[in-house]
Amino acid sequence: MKRNCLALVLTVGFAVLPGACSRFSCTLLAQIDPRTALIERGAWSALRAGQAHAAAEAFREAIAADPKNARLHLGAGMAASLERRDGDAKDALERALALDAKLIEARALLGQIQRRMGDITGAIRTYDTLLTMTPDDREAKATLDRWQREAELHDRMQQAIGSHFTVSFEGPAEARVASEALDVLDRAYWRIGQLLGTYPTEPVRVVLYTGEQFRDITRSPEWAAAAYDGIIRVPMRGALEKPEELDRVLSHEFTHALVRSLASRGVPTWLNEGLATALETGDLAWAEKRMGLTTGRVSLGALQSGFGRLTGDQAQIAYAASALAVWRLLQQAGGFAIANLLRDLGEGIDFETAFLHRIQQSFADFQAAP
Repeated sequence: MKRNCLALVLTVGFAVLPGACSRFSCTLLAQIDPRTALIERGAWSALRAGQAHAAAEAFREAIAADPKNARLHLGAGMAASLERRDGDAKDALERALALDAKLIEARALLGQIQRRMGDITGAIRTYDTLLTMTPDDREAKATLDRWQREAELHDRMQQAIGSHFTVSFEGPAEARVASEALDVLDRAYWRIGQLLGTYPTEPVRVVLYTGEQFRDITRSPEWAAAAYDGIIRVPMRGALEKPEELDRVLSHEFTHALVRSLASRGVPTWLNEGLATALETGDLAWAEKRMGLTTGRVSLGALQSGFGRLTGDQAQIAYAASALAVWRLLQQAGGFAIANLLRDLGEGIDFETAFLHRIQQSFADFQAAP
């Protein structure tokens, strides 16, 4: 059972709980009062169903009645991670481990959360400890090896520092690309920030990689041109020979950083990727052409979760449909309304309620419009 649950927390999205993990909640139920046991059982059921907010509320209530139950804190950490409340998830998992240092599921997820928060040193330390407890876990070992390579690479990198960004690069040969990247990012900062009426409150980190380093560290699909996970990560790919491509990619990833600053959770992928794609250059002729070749309509409801599972052709359709939908939103409601929609989602307001309030139209009507 522990091996299955460890595999769960090693996945990138933390989105699906395997059936084996339903047994988490059963171990100690007989040792606590029936009402708390019922609440806990409901919390794990909600978590398995992907109902993170309901699970979080139930775990909070159960913890109030049984604060020294490590598995309740583990569940609270899992729910918080699904809601992208990384700080809360970290606190809950550390509390779980303070109560039960042998709770490997909490340690594995804590390492992932630390990595997601940019604390690569802490994540490595957590996984070092994890592997002393589970020395035969190949997946955890592979994850630790990859993080150590990333840390070693970043330690030897140089930095170009601008007003709003820091760009890390490996050596003198990449210095020119880093300088150009800062210029591109500054232009994107003012152009996109003005459109949405908001700017990041903290400097945005950017790292330039070779293609091989990028694949090793991000595990992105082959068609991905860059990645954002709290850090903008870009494979250089002869960037100076194609300045328009560098401009497009960095503008796209900066938009993701701006979205994250407004809402760390609750943003459907079509809105996140659509906004980033629509604001790359403002030219969506390619998207209109691509959708003109697509049979039938693409439902935005089918584009709620990440695009990483898609093939290259499927991804192109998903990005095109998302960008055109967001462009329509921008024309109808404006950038300020979209920024406020994102803020609402970040505060935990459900999507359809926030959409109706900020766009002045139901999401169903918006989707149904020609």
